[in-house]
Amino acid sequence: MKNYSAKEIKNIVLIGAPGTGKTTLAEAMAFEGKVIDRRGSVETGNTLSDNTDIEHEYKRSIYSTILFTEFMDRKLNIIDCPGSDDFCGSLFSAFKVGDVGIFLFNAQNGWEVGSEIQARYARALNKPVIGVINQLDADKASFEAAYESIKAASRVKPVLVQYPVDQGAGFDAFIDVLLMKMYRFKDHDGHREELDIPAEELERAQALNKELVEMAAEHDEALMELYFDKGTLTQDDIRAGLKIGLSKRELMPIFCTSAKRDIGTKRLMEFVINVAPGPLKAPKFLSVEGEQIDADAEQPAVAFVFKSQLEQHIGEISYFRVIRGRLAEGAELLNPRTGNKEKISQLFAVAGKNRIKVTELSAGDIGCTVKLKGTRTNDTLCAPSSPVRIDPIVFPEPRYRAAVKAKEQNDEEKLGKLLNDAKYEDPTILVDYSKELKQTIVQGQGEHHLNILRSRILSENKIAFDYTAPRIPYRETITRVAQADYRHKKQSGGAGQFGEVHMIVEPYAEGMPEPKNYKVPGRGELVVNVKTKEEYDLPWGGKLQFYSAIVGGAIDARFMPAILKGIMEKMDEGPLTGSYARDIRVVVYDGKMHPVDSNEISFKLAARNAFKEAFRNAGPKIMEPIYSVEVLVPSDCMGAVMSDLQNRRAMIEGMESDKGFDRLNARVPLAELYRYSTTLSSLTSGSGTYSMKFASYEQVPADVQEKLLKAYTDTDEE
Repeated sequence: MKNYSAKEIKNIVLIGAPGTGKTTLAEAMAFEGKVIDRRGSVETGNTLSDNTDIEHEYKRSIYSTILFTEFMDRKLNIIDCPGSDDFCGSLFSAFKVGDVGIFLFNAQNGWEVGSEIQARYARALNKPVIGVINQLDADKASFEAAYESIKAASRVKPVLVQYPVDQGAGFDAFIDVLLMKMYRFKDHDGHREELDIPAEELERAQALNKELVEMAAEHDEALMELYFDKGTLTQDDIRAGLKIGLSKRELMPIFCTSAKRDIGTKRLMEFVINVAPGPLKAPKFLSVEGEQIDADAEQPAVAFVFKSQLEQHIGEISYFRVIRGRLAEGAELLNPRTGNKEKISQLFAVAGKNRIKVTELSAGDIGCTVKLKGTRTNDTLCAPSSPVRIDPIVFPEPRYRAAVKAKEQNDEEKLGKLLNDAKYEDPTILVDYSKELKQTIVQGQGEHHLNILRSRILSENKIAFDYTAPRIPYRETITRVAQADYRHKKQSGGAGQFGEVHMIVEPYAEGMPEPKNYKVPGRGELVVNVKTKEEYDLPWGGKLQFYSAIVGGAIDARFMPAILKGIMEKMDEGPLTGSYARDIRVVVYDGKMHPVDSNEISFKLAARNAFKEAFRNAGPKIMEPIYSVEVLVPSDCMGAVMSDLQNRRAMIEGMESDKGFDRLNARVPLAELYRYSTTLSSLTSGSGTYSMKFASYEQVPADVQEKLLKAYTDTDEE
């Protein structure tokens, strides 16, 4: 195949709710460009997209698929993205390297919650979109209802470029109000005839053409003047105006198709080539320093890796977009993150699982290579003479977490490697062994997301594992001043052990005054003279302030590090539930030592026990992680969703209506969010979604603290 320049390339991303026909449209585009000579179907499992076993099993997209087609002497790189929000990471990767979204709608459903979710992502990533009302051959198709729902819900103004003459089972023609032609299809292979608009449709077509002309003129002063002067615009002028409005995300041209029958595919591709922004006109890529990088083929090479994949018999496959320069076989590039050089041994254009060998790819193009040594998703490869790093993809925060355990003990190590491989392929999967919780925790976008991961590992590697509720990373702290002393004394024949430590503990807060005197129950007032102060930011959050106020040499200074170590050990495994302790000030003000028997271990144990006793007397409390949760649901589901959240100890912070959907913000304890994605799906018939982000640690209610203390005591006794 030929080497395409940046002006001959369009990079498009297929988005839409599940079941809108993205994979079928991608197949029709590949067929029209002669990349394949017959179209596969999702039902028979032989499409270029959805080419993995697990996608065949579920009959839906789970991973993004990169493919291309050649049409009108142009190359269209297509990324077919999953519709399910559980796999939204693919959409973030795709939109990093794609310049325009083709936004599909099911003609039977119009704007769905899935549409709203994907529209939000397109808005957040500032990507222009072209709308396609698909499946107009379905029995319950309604172009008008679908269009009205888009108009009501979309924040980008839709404008009709086409409308169907008939719809439902007999759909075979549409009118294009930009070209002012009717297209009738003779078969299901895209063969069409171009006809004049029938007399009975002419008035409607002319009214929609006028609307299109006005919309195009709105976005450019020169076009507006021309329109006022002549009362109309040429087709080229309309395209110029639409190009500006589309690029600014001020309008969404609407097309009509039946991807299954290959109706409208060719005309959509013509529009993409003529109007959609390409690598030269789309916003420029930025380096991490904020420098703009032009798609200039004559400059030193820069490529950005947006997707990584592991394939049996091949190994690692790295998919990239050439941002600048040219990439040729045999090129040696630098990975600035690792500092290593990578040799591009082979280059491929990608058509699903088919890879077509090429010798060169130019700026703006998308391709892949194999067997790079240490390059991953979000890495940049560049000419060693001109190092640069592209601003990385920011993936959404995980929303679902579970602990994993292999069914067979012997599989634990292998399972760990497979989970890390999954993280390599899908950066929205996070895997971490928590020393605190003593569990391997896997995080993802939802329960379905993690269930697919488990199914894949079982089918491909024959390793079974279970998900369980993860433990909660509670924190322990104190609410008042307390004093304790402890003497550690041990005699066993030879040298003994002796250390005595007196300390005061109090809650730490930012900006509190330095310690001077304390009223201690049963001890009256204690005045302290601080000699040394140490402050530690704890790895698990919060602080420890450690003061020595020893006078008269009661404890030698060389034993102070051992005392601190004893306190730290007990903070590492809090006295209440074994959770980390935080935000505590400790003042060691007195003690005793023995000239022979005192040593570091003695003072460490004395400090540990004194701290434990003081902590228990200082109004100890357990703190739990609280997350800010934003829930998006259809308005008629709000009552059930709010009621469920309140049962989860949520604090509702606010609600707002947004074009048929309600947005609810709440603060919810992490302990109450396990399997929330499943409950929300059940309450909203699959149409609700949410995001969550850590907010703070807050005190648990008294009844919850009581249960936690009892559970820990029972475990301790066992």
